[in-house]
Amino acid sequence: QVQLVESGGGLVQPGGSLRLSCAASGSIFSINAMGWYRQAPGKERELVAIITNDITTNYADSVKGRFTISRNNAKDTVYLQMNSLKPEDTAVYYCTTQVRSTPSDYTRHYWGQGTQVTVSS
Repeated sequence: QVQLVESGGGLVQPGGSLRLSCAASGSIFSINAMGWYRQAPGKERELVAIITNDITTNYADSVKGRFTISRNNAKDTVYLQMNSLKPEDTAVYYCTTQVRSTPSDYTRHYWGQGTQVTVSS
């Protein structure tokens, strides 16, 4: 019912920047929150950043000061600006959202397919 399309991943050198985008489409009445998780080899999936419907944000300690999450409600899109990238940022990044498809529905959780971010010299 809801699809998330991610883009912006790739290979960058340490200290470089990438901007990830995630566009939601389908049966959307309202979006409660959108965010990004990541999973590196040998690691558990972890929350990177999330932005709620009141535009409050939450970041993992490891990315504070380097990453910025933002949201364009008119386009149902969330962005993750990643600066000063480090090799330890290498992971598959997953977009996620909590959505109400109808006014009377409860919120549902959806995931994108993931986009690879590799930081290497």
